[in-house]
Amino acid sequence: MSKKTYSQAINEALRQEMRRDPTVIIIGEDVAGGHGASGDTGGVGGVFGLTKGLYTEFGPERVLDTPISESAIIGAASGAAVTGMRPVAEIMFVDFVGVCFDQIYNQAAKFRYMFGGKAKTPMVIRTAIGAGLRGGAQHSQTMHPLFTMVPGLKVVMPANPYDAKGLLISAIRDDDPVIFMESKLLYGMEGEVPDEAYRVPFGEANIVREGKDLTFVAFGAMVPRAMTVAAALAADGISVEVIDPRTTSPLDEDAILDSVAKTGRLVIIDESPPRCGLAADIASMVAEKGFRSLKAPIGKVTCPHTPVPFAPNLEDEYMPNPRRIEAAARAVFGYA
Repeated sequence: MSKKTYSQAINEALRQEMRRDPTVIIIGEDVAGGHGASGDTGGVGGVFGLTKGLYTEFGPERVLDTPISESAIIGAASGAAVTGMRPVAEIMFVDFVGVCFDQIYNQAAKFRYMFGGKAKTPMVIRTAIGAGLRGGAQHSQTMHPLFTMVPGLKVVMPANPYDAKGLLISAIRDDDPVIFMESKLLYGMEGEVPDEAYRVPFGEANIVREGKDLTFVAFGAMVPRAMTVAAALAADGISVEVIDPRTTSPLDEDAILDSVAKTGRLVIIDESPPRCGLAADIASMVAEKGFRSLKAPIGKVTCPHTPVPFAPNLEDEYMPNPRRIEAAARAVFGYA
């Protein structure tokens, strides 16, 4: 099995699906890349290089650079999806979704329902999420709770290169709109990724590490941090099970509840603010459906309810970091 980065895995998934299915197209700002800059068109592939080389292979009819208009991107993708295409639309940073949210939650997410199940909307919206790269408050948010609460949307958060490829292929082949959220901090992560196409199913959590004393539930870039803390706690004899749900909608509730039934303790690590976030949602679900399994109060490690700071020291403290995760874990484990 080949070693690939998270970025390369995404690029490979796009390339293989475009070769397999001529209805798959890419729409977004600078997705061709290089146009008007030094080098050939297609040589850059967007702000993070995720679509590099696709324009060269598939041409301007399937890799469409757009004006700086998120409303136009998502409006065009929604229309293309209901008329037989499988568009992959890119919103450069998730922070820009406010410009086109009506097209997402009030149109694409509702087409199947509004047309009595007769309409399909096989579109993927790829977007970069997360803090840690000094992008400031308008380029660093993690807004998966906003999409997760919308009926009709599927929300995906891959935490490693293998899942990035397999989940993106599943997203492209799905007949419903999918929000595919890529953690910027993970773009350089390496892992084993098959060369051939494969699918990772939605709604099936990944048990990244098995344990018996405490359950961690973490999303996206928080999964590697949870694993780091789990390893540190193991040195002190605390066995931590780490669950990566992979998708927030659908959410694999059974995997979480089964783990809590085994460990009796839960800490949720989520890179979004605490109010109305995924940590609060999962805590509520476990309190409702798994209360008798709990031996301690549920721990939550989230960002504070503030905009993302620009100062590096404040931004590092803003994000759930290993120190904060370990403190929460020890408090839950030591509860009497």
